[in-house]
Amino acid sequence: MPTDDPSGNAAPITPLSSTNTVANPGHQATTQAAAPPVTVPTGTATEIVQHRCMVCHGCYDAPCQLKLEAQAGLERGASKDLVYNGGRLIEANMTRLFDDALTERGWRKKGFYPVLDKEQPERGVMYRLLELKQAHPLPTDGPMPEGFDFSLARDQQCPRQDEFDSYAEDKPLWGMPYGLPGLNPEQHRTLTSWLDDGAPAPALATLPAAQQQLVTDWETFLNGDTPKQRLMARYVYEHLFLASLYLEAGEQPVWFRLVRSRSEPGKPLDLIATRRPYDDPGVKRVYYRLQRMPVQALAKIHMPYRFDQARMDWYRGLFLEPAYEVPSLPGYEREVASNPFKTFVDIPLPSRYRFLLEEARFTIMNFIKGPVCRGQIALNVIDDHFWVVFADPERMDMDVDARFLSSEMDKMRLPTPATGTVIDLFSWSRYAKAHEKYQRARSRFIRKRSQQGERLTLDSVWDGDGNNANASLTIFRHFDTASVEMGLLGAVPKTAWVIDYPLLERIHYLLVAGFDVYGAVSHQLESRLYMDFLRMEGEFNFLLFMPAEQRLPMWDYWYRDAPKGAREHFIERNALVSETTDIKYETDNPKAELLLALRERIHGAKAAKFDYKRPEDKDIAAQLAAIEAEVGAHNSFMPDVSFVNVIGPQRDRFYTLISNSAHSNIAQLFREDKRRLPAEDSMSIVRGFIGAYPNYFFQVEVKELPQFASAIAALGSADDYRKFRARYGVARNASWFWRFADKAHARYQWLDPVEFGLFDLNRYNGY
Repeated sequence: MPTDDPSGNAAPITPLSSTNTVANPGHQATTQAAAPPVTVPTGTATEIVQHRCMVCHGCYDAPCQLKLEAQAGLERGASKDLVYNGGRLIEANMTRLFDDALTERGWRKKGFYPVLDKEQPERGVMYRLLELKQAHPLPTDGPMPEGFDFSLARDQQCPRQDEFDSYAEDKPLWGMPYGLPGLNPEQHRTLTSWLDDGAPAPALATLPAAQQQLVTDWETFLNGDTPKQRLMARYVYEHLFLASLYLEAGEQPVWFRLVRSRSEPGKPLDLIATRRPYDDPGVKRVYYRLQRMPVQALAKIHMPYRFDQARMDWYRGLFLEPAYEVPSLPGYEREVASNPFKTFVDIPLPSRYRFLLEEARFTIMNFIKGPVCRGQIALNVIDDHFWVVFADPERMDMDVDARFLSSEMDKMRLPTPATGTVIDLFSWSRYAKAHEKYQRARSRFIRKRSQQGERLTLDSVWDGDGNNANASLTIFRHFDTASVEMGLLGAVPKTAWVIDYPLLERIHYLLVAGFDVYGAVSHQLESRLYMDFLRMEGEFNFLLFMPAEQRLPMWDYWYRDAPKGAREHFIERNALVSETTDIKYETDNPKAELLLALRERIHGAKAAKFDYKRPEDKDIAAQLAAIEAEVGAHNSFMPDVSFVNVIGPQRDRFYTLISNSAHSNIAQLFREDKRRLPAEDSMSIVRGFIGAYPNYFFQVEVKELPQFASAIAALGSADDYRKFRARYGVARNASWFWRFADKAHARYQWLDPVEFGLFDLNRYNGY
């Protein structure tokens, strides 16, 4: 039996609906003889909140800051203040759930107001929003009613309890879920009964004794007394503070996070909450603790990281067994703490690089998902589709590299706000000049080593040691969000990066550890501008593998119409004309030749998990391949991320269609639309799911796939797309909308329970 399980095991069969029929009036209904697993848990109040409310209310972009991924967010309530505010001149007070206030009273002092009414539950905002939707349901036929605004920049409506009557009178269709079908009667009764009972928190399952012992072992390990142990623990914490830690895999993993505490292991946690993980904790001795997180995973911020005994043993071998000394522990002065090359100079460079490299997808994912739930300006610094590979640690002369980094560490400092105001922008020139000096020194370093006969070969790229699929990554940008996956997915991209230790470390400290979503506009701009340097460095590293005479033409193509300064920054200051490679190319397209060779050579680069070209689905694969092969403006009409359910007798598959927007260059901060090149737009297709924010759902019968593919290729206007969407799409107000969403969630969780997180529907197209 065909299956979506990469292991080849057959999926359990559960129908999409009670009749096992896809109810889409755009095409003829089809009975599914072999539907995928759809045992959707939406029976308890907690499950209903997760699958109907949390899918829009999570992360920093939760409407009205009402975050529902945990009971603590519901009790905190809502706020009219915006986290994402591009015009903020001074940094904002932070409102991080679980960090910046720990009690309901504390959140009230920060301006949050309740959405529950414990005295009269039926008067609570959440209760009344649910009732409003029941009284005024969306029409299930035809277009969405006028008046809805689904843009991320919409004016948020956050009524307090005493404002609700006016809200309901003005916007009767704006009950919850907003702009989506309401709860079915049974779900509504369950949820309102729960609210009538005071919305009690679900009980946390008791941690098994073996896992509790592992928590104790980890806290003991991370709080050793020697300088070497303490420096290791600080390095680990500053790189894992956003991780969703799990001690063992399972259908329902238990999640933890690594935090700093004033209290030692064995005592109640006394959380230290600072703006950045390297800020001064204000205590003489920091303790690193594991805090259990009573949350439902959200795909857009979920970054699982295994924290078992094998990991602990690896850390011991990586950081504690090598013979090195830590004469004194570094402090938390801003100029030191924000520069990892200074803070952790005593830890051997091979240990630091291996730590980041062995979990490279997680390392990069921190930048992609980390503190940003939306960021068009932050993310327009990267192309819509590119590949990433890494310098092989066994082919690097670590001693030589360490001496070079030691001599240049002052030039590698990253933008760190001093005042939290626009005044910080005046320091930009200092960072730019320091970076320029570093690049000049690096250029001389590369030329010298090339002249000494140290040339690049295929072996200079890490192959994953034959067993680690983190050795190659694909990054997709979806306008203001992005995804990173293991393997080299899609067609050969326009650009590629080669990342070494200095670049990988700076990406983390600039865009993760040092990035503040509550920061002033000056901080956002500085981070964006500096990331230009880091992107160009990764591209430059790749160009060093190309024939010398093709590097500058290739660079010019990547930076068409870019300002002179952006185009010449690396051309003038780097060793692009040095003979740096010993690779003998046999074609006139060395970029594709190298990348395809690496896809054959690097472990896991073919990414079988996402490969839709499987023998059992060859008829489906042929049609999907036709869509992927067609580059052109027709792709610009498709959503950034679409989930497509292909159905038929004995068939039920999910695929993701990713629209890649082309640009003449990405070296400029604003006016992105002026640099668009729709004629070069492409489509990438994978089996399963990529992307935390689906923009649209499509349902297609196997026999209709040829017409589906032809219709995409024929798109030439917004009206064409509307007709296409009406035939194959699932509108926001479709009566079967939730069945499709539940089915996608169930399939995703079944495929990978550790990676699974609920999708966010805030970017679902408003049709």
